Amino acid sequence: MTRVQVIEKDGAPAFYVVPADLWDRMRASAEDVEDVADIEEFRANDDGVRIPADVAFAVADGTHPVRAWREHRNRTQDQLAAACGLSKPFISQIESGARTGTLDSLRAIARALDIPVGALLLDD
Repeated sequence: MTRVQVIEKDGAPAFYVVPADLWDRMRASAEDVEDVADIEEFRANDDGVRIPADVAFAVADGTHPVRAWREHRNRTQDQLAAACGLSKPFISQIESGARTGTLDSLRAIARALDIPVGALLLDD
């Protein structure tokens, strides 16, 4: 058994000196507990949405989310326009930032790409 040294101040324990091997085991156990708590929190708050790295990097580099997702899904503007009932010029204008699109049009695009509409919104 390892020995823990107690340092007192005014007759009460103030510090505990723990041998390194015991400290290493305690720290590892605490990290394991934190990892389990993080996983449980993630599962409890998981909305099921996963953003692929290529989409995230493209958006971070300035690509409009509609274009990033469309390209990720290997669709042309013509294919996306047909799938969501919008015109190709309208899709092009959204992707270029010339138009923002209405909530209804973004919902249609999101349905066609099989993603939540929030994935298409830009933070200003």
